[in-house]
Amino acid sequence: MEQSKNELELVDFAVTARKYKTTLTKNFINRKVWEKVPEGEIRAFLPGKILDVSIKEGQMVKAGTLMLIHEAMKMQNRVVAPISGKVVKLLVKAGDQVSKNDPLVVIE
Repeated sequence: MEQSKNELELVDFAVTARKYKTTLTKNFINRKVWEKVPEGEIRAFLPGKILDVSIKEGQMVKAGTLMLIHEAMKMQNRVVAPISGKVVKLLVKAGDQVSKNDPLVVIE
C-alpha cells in the first residue's frame, strides 16, 4: 500500500495513560508476525552449531533433562527439556549448523 508523503497514516499508542499519534515505519509494517511456539517444540534461539546430543528419539525425558549442547556466539548453551514427555522427533545431530528458530526437538 503506497502512500504519498502528504497521506501518512497515524496510529494511536498509549504510554503511562497518555495517548500519542505516530506513523509506522516500513520495516515495522513489513515485519514477520510473531507466532507462539507449540508446547514441547524446542527451537534454536540463536544461529550456531549443535555440539552434543544427549537424548534419542522415543526416549522419555523429565522437565529439566539435558538434551543438547548448542554453541552460539562462542558460548556453549545447555538446552534442557521444558516439559516431561516422550521425544517424538529429534531433528538434529552433533555437528549440525542451525539457524535461529530452526526446530531441534519435539516432545509430547
